[in-house]
Amino acid sequence: MTTQAPAPLHWKLVIDAADPHTQADFWAAALHYTAEDNSDLVERLLSLGALSGEATVEYHGRLAFRDLIAVRHPDDPCDPQTGTGLGRRLLFQRVPEPKTGKNRLHLDLHPGPDRRAAEVSRLEALGARVLREVVEPSGRWAVLADPEGNEFCVH
Repeated sequence: MTTQAPAPLHWKLVIDAADPHTQADFWAAALHYTAEDNSDLVERLLSLGALSGEATVEYHGRLAFRDLIAVRHPDDPCDPQTGTGLGRRLLFQRVPEPKTGKNRLHLDLHPGPDRRAAEVSRLEALGARVLREVVEPSGRWAVLADPEGNEFCVH
């Protein structure tokens, strides 16, 4: 009797944010991702009375959820009914408290050694800060912080 391996789980990385939409703009530009357009879903929920107007904002000329927004890989599919990505995604959710410590999880970006300096400069122009350069026997990379102070690396 052959046992079939379980199907891989779908996932998204959720990141707490003071301003989810600003974070989504930064990370969409940083990763060359697309901000999800949930405006049809938001409008449908408003018309049903399941969502209040206070729970929405205008984001790039369309209605969006006030407290969360995701960015997704542009080649990955999305649900046409909701605008929700079905692949690689980062979801930014509003939280009241500021970031207070070191990340326990972070993204590593890999433009390659020949493009690292140019990529770090591009990310700085988008609002990132260089925290330090690391040179170790295992490699070289830059540690940066996004506009809200979340650390990430560029290898």
